[in-house]
Amino acid sequence: MACGFRRSIACQLSRVLDLPPEYLIKSISAVPISRKEEVADFQLSVDSLLENNNDHSRPDIQLQTVRLAEKLKCDTVVSEISTGPGTVNFKINRELLTKTVLQEVIEDGSKYGLKSELFSGLPQKKIVVEFSSPNVAKKFHVGHLRSTIIGNFIANLKEALGHQVTRINYLGDWGMQFGLLGTGFQLFGYEEKLQSNPLQHLFEVYVQVNKEAADDKNVAKSAHEFFQRLELGDTQALALWQKFRDLSIEEYIRIYKRLGVHFDEYSGESFYREKSQEVLKLLDSKGLLQKTIKGTAVVDLSGSGDPSSICTVMRSDGTSLYATRDLAAAIDRMDKYNFDKMIYVTDKGQKKHFQQVFQMLQIMGYDWAERCQHVPFGVVQGMKTRRGDVTFLEDVLNEIRLRMLQNMASVKTTRELENPQETAERVGLAALIIQDFRGFLLSDYQFSWDRVFQSRGDTGVFLQYTHARLHSLEETFGCGYLNDFNTACLQEPQSVSILQHLLRFDEVLYRSAQDLQPRHIVSYLLTLSHLAAVAHKTLHIKNSPPEVAGARLHLFRAVRSVLANGMTLLGITPVCRM
Repeated sequence: MACGFRRSIACQLSRVLDLPPEYLIKSISAVPISRKEEVADFQLSVDSLLENNNDHSRPDIQLQTVRLAEKLKCDTVVSEISTGPGTVNFKINRELLTKTVLQEVIEDGSKYGLKSELFSGLPQKKIVVEFSSPNVAKKFHVGHLRSTIIGNFIANLKEALGHQVTRINYLGDWGMQFGLLGTGFQLFGYEEKLQSNPLQHLFEVYVQVNKEAADDKNVAKSAHEFFQRLELGDTQALALWQKFRDLSIEEYIRIYKRLGVHFDEYSGESFYREKSQEVLKLLDSKGLLQKTIKGTAVVDLSGSGDPSSICTVMRSDGTSLYATRDLAAAIDRMDKYNFDKMIYVTDKGQKKHFQQVFQMLQIMGYDWAERCQHVPFGVVQGMKTRRGDVTFLEDVLNEIRLRMLQNMASVKTTRELENPQETAERVGLAALIIQDFRGFLLSDYQFSWDRVFQSRGDTGVFLQYTHARLHSLEETFGCGYLNDFNTACLQEPQSVSILQHLLRFDEVLYRSAQDLQPRHIVSYLLTLSHLAAVAHKTLHIKNSPPEVAGARLHLFRAVRSVLANGMTLLGITPVCRM
């Protein structure tokens, strides 16, 4: 792999610089391809090697670079050594490059790039990822959709790297809304509607009872009483609440399946009603709990009364709050999973909340609080379906499928499909995910259906189209060619650019693993698809000599394999026809 080459270069550098190869490997990076000129395959940044050298009067970098290059020799792996601004560049023997990359892509399959030396010595960790987390009976808004696809990507990536991942959906399944819902269901609920479409019906009941409670104090009083009965463990009230929760989860599982997302645990705020009381006792025993004039309990994280650092942990009636339940959940998960890392995926509006939760865990004496991480994301504006604002995730999925089916019907090249609905949904989801993942997760962006479904340009539709087209090549020409191939037949610039790009896949995965940003992988896959489109026009298989056709088929098969790997990590199911 790229790393076999990296190690070979590092070993030679190690002898000249008297540094261990392991120290050098991460300073050797694959060179991004250029459309204007053929570039070297790897480069060493001399500056990065000298970063640890505190001697500020170090000689001119360029002079050092040239001197280092003069001491290095070409060998069976490296065919050319040159220098750039502060870099030593290495060109790999072309036939060796071709054979090694294509062999490894095919042999490593879905593990290509992940066996890289960049990941060697990476300890296997227990990782908990909490994501999606909608509120039962409330809107499944676009923030929940972002949390779902981002959390799924992070869990996929961590799993691919060999970590033990637990995916948790922490539902908003407790609180005053259930007082309203219990009362509302007794007034306006229908059992058959609840069974046939629980999310829709509970939402309708919730909207209606909220209106009533605003006009009628008796309804508001009745809702408050119902929630108190829940808090006190009244069996009838709890049975109705349990039914709402169970039916909602059944519906969520069905919808998440359409998204290609699964969870290991459906947890929720309700789990931590009693445990949050234990948290309050613990805070009190450590002298951290302060009572206010209003009767609420707060924790002053600044120790100096700074209002911005005061976190409310108990209402005046003694019931717990969101923050208290999050503390209880974190402590419980540590006991249960003994995690090395716990990642919360929510919008950036909750940044302060998590800072306070992690800080409180620290002052309560839980040193493992530093293993907790919040991955925040920005706001999506303007996502509407034809029915109006997004209320349910299913509305988005249905809209995607409908629009994509219309698009596919209008394109003359669309082939007859066995299951057009499923294909439309998979292509549409790819479009949605790529639009979301192209930029920094923290950035807000304006949603546009038209931009999502463009077939040209840098979109998910283009990735799916490229994958389907390459799959069709393999089907048309069969696998008869794929036993062996002649590396000398793949020396055209288009082939070399693809091979150089395939070489970089491990680095892209490494970068995403470091900062948990999917944009590196998205950008890589879009470039790969553009390179494949150019090669498809110029490197013909039909009417080429068998040896040439076989080699080219190998190349296209490798592109499709890496494209599928990257898409799968992002949470996209590649389609074979469209």
